[in-house]
Amino acid sequence: MRAVPRRLFLPEAQQAYAEADQPLPIGRGQTNSQPSTVRRMLELLDVGPGHRVLDVGCGSGWTTALLDELAGPDGSVIGVELEEELAEWGRSNLVGAGRAGAVVHTARPGVLGWPDDAPYDRILVSAQARQLPDELCDQLAEPGVMVVPVAGRMLVVRRTRGQERTVEASGHYRFVPLR
Repeated sequence: MRAVPRRLFLPEAQQAYAEADQPLPIGRGQTNSQPSTVRRMLELLDVGPGHRVLDVGCGSGWTTALLDELAGPDGSVIGVELEEELAEWGRSNLVGAGRAGAVVHTARPGVLGWPDDAPYDRILVSAQARQLPDELCDQLAEPGVMVVPVAGRMLVVRRTRGQERTVEASGHYRFVPLR
């Protein structure tokens, strides 16, 4: 996480709190998740060099940049953000942080994730779903891993070749709602 300073992805008024382990507002009712939560999600996601990664609810682009660091030059990272203003800001933050290889798309109404470039080896969801989103499960490669907060619990969804998906819970967390 040191490779991608959080302050580069925060509004000016929040930059003084970049080192605080707390969620910070980034506008449009969205937050930049607290670093310890992001660290845990990245550990569970287990992104490696060359992975194709989808970052759902990427907000300011910080998690997109972190995923880009983990996937390396042979990987690819696509961030998706519903709020156009935040998507534009996230794109400019990535460029400013030297992460121009990762991309941020504005989500299309009624479409969850970014099915155009599926399947993905890893999917990170930074907003809480009411139930496990099948649309995102369908975008997960075999093998693949998705980390998604659902109804207050962090779920790790794994798909293996020829096997049914497995789902395990890993703690309780609060996020803004997945829309």
